[in-house]
Amino acid sequence: MKAKLAHASLVQFPVVEDELVIGGVPIGQLAGRVGRTPFYAYDRSAISSRIADLRATLPAGISLHYAIKANPMPAVVGHVAQLVDGLDVASVGEMHVALDTGTCSSAISFAGPGKSSAELSAAVKAGICLNIESSGELERVVQTGETLGLGPRVAVRVNPDFELKSSGMKMSGGPKPFGIDAEQVPAILQRIGETGLDFQGFHIFSGSQNLKAGSLIEAHDKTFELAYRLADHAPSPVNTLNIGGGFGIPYFPGEQRLDLAPICNNLAEHRDACRERLGNVELVLELGRYLVAEAGVYVCEVVDKKISRGTTYLVTNGGLHHHLAASGNFGQVIRKDYPVVTAHRVHGGPRELVSVVGPLCTPLDILADSMELGQADVGDLIAVLQSGAYGFTASPHLFLGHPAPVEVLV
Repeated sequence: MKAKLAHASLVQFPVVEDELVIGGVPIGQLAGRVGRTPFYAYDRSAISSRIADLRATLPAGISLHYAIKANPMPAVVGHVAQLVDGLDVASVGEMHVALDTGTCSSAISFAGPGKSSAELSAAVKAGICLNIESSGELERVVQTGETLGLGPRVAVRVNPDFELKSSGMKMSGGPKPFGIDAEQVPAILQRIGETGLDFQGFHIFSGSQNLKAGSLIEAHDKTFELAYRLADHAPSPVNTLNIGGGFGIPYFPGEQRLDLAPICNNLAEHRDACRERLGNVELVLELGRYLVAEAGVYVCEVVDKKISRGTTYLVTNGGLHHHLAASGNFGQVIRKDYPVVTAHRVHGGPRELVSVVGPLCTPLDILADSMELGQADVGDLIAVLQSGAYGFTASPHLFLGHPAPVEVLV
């Protein structure tokens, strides 16, 4: 069986004496400190560096917001909140996490196509900006404001008539449950003006996990053009224009890192033009995965090693119930391996062609399929990199009744 391409170039953490180091702590020592496996570990210095590097490249005058859904661990959100300008939430649970960081409610927005009446009420009471996603939701917000005697802050989430090409997950163009179709937005804006709601601006998000600068530039060009058209119908000045995110990270062999320079140069031009067209508007770039994904690692332990008809299996105590995305069952059409390493034999030592599987009674429980890894045996640690986003909370922990993993910020 032929080994697949290595992911060595994706090992972004320090490796000391061939052992992975997270947050300055060798992974074996970290496992002892955590007390059990499996666990997720997030490197706070890696998060800080990513945000600092991005800030240094972004043009001045672009606000940076964190989409909490990428990783809502309270410790992570608390750390990121100190480094960004605002937070976006997708549930009342995430709203509580955001407020607990001390972030001002005026810097928190709430998106999601199915907000309950209780969530709308909680958000209005907290003074958080609600991204309106339908005419029905708009009327419920109006009623909530009247019941509470408060003036809800609202923005319109727009489903544009274009998509972000080459994105891992398309969120716009065609019929979508997210946002209001662009052609329907003028009527919604008129209704907002009639109700006296506190109109803030627009949220225009096209897609996620994109590694092509040209595609993002094209989407930004169309986003600003659409925003200007819609602003002509706004009931009051546009205070905020959230252009979404979509910045991707490399997961698989052959993928190249996103080139930020042309994207940021284009944003600088749009920033100047936008100020001329809309005045003192806040331009928001909202990112989740890009800020935290590469700072996380999922660690599990080999509990058995077996050979079946020529294939060597490392059976671990972790799997798809903890890390659905790494198993290939979260958004992948054709399964590809995340970068996986033997945690104490990252580069050197004897190598072995193996498949890493979990303990679940399903053939879907695969973390690595025919990869060349450092030789491992029972008791050794396996690390799945690029695991800081859409890992812990995007996985079915209750599946087959195994214990949930632990999370730590190092």
